[in-house]
Amino acid sequence: MPEIWFYQLQRRRLEQVLPNLIERTLQRGWRAVVQAKTPERLAAIDDLLWTYAEESFLPHGSAAEGDAPLQAVWLTLGADNPNGAQVRFLVEGVEAEPFAEAGYERLILLFDGRDDEILEQARAQWKTLRARDVKLSYWAETEEGGWRQQK
Repeated sequence: MPEIWFYQLQRRRLEQVLPNLIERTLQRGWRAVVQAKTPERLAAIDDLLWTYAEESFLPHGSAAEGDAPLQAVWLTLGADNPNGAQVRFLVEGVEAEPFAEAGYERLILLFDGRDDEILEQARAQWKTLRARDVKLSYWAETEEGGWRQQK
């Protein structure tokens, strides 16, 4: 079973956090899948990964480009894992439970803690997953812009 990490965004937006988390994933030698619910969010992530920093970009692909086995980062709206990723990033409230036994090393849920509805969805996911006795970690942003694991 994978480790399932919840990242509650309090100060920064997804666009400010996701590229760094993907970079850290790739530095470990892992591949990643990023799953969103809407084509609009997926297109925004696609653009973001090419342009998030002047000196860097994150090469990635999706069904539009193909060549999934060659991609270290795959963007999708579905449950596919065509690049053999070890880490799955879930945004826009995508449910983690269907992937709890899918062979990932880690599932990472990113959610906006400033939005009450999204926060409640994340709490509901936490309760569901805790009942399955999976390894959960909860990370909150610090004042300095880093992350602190909550107990």
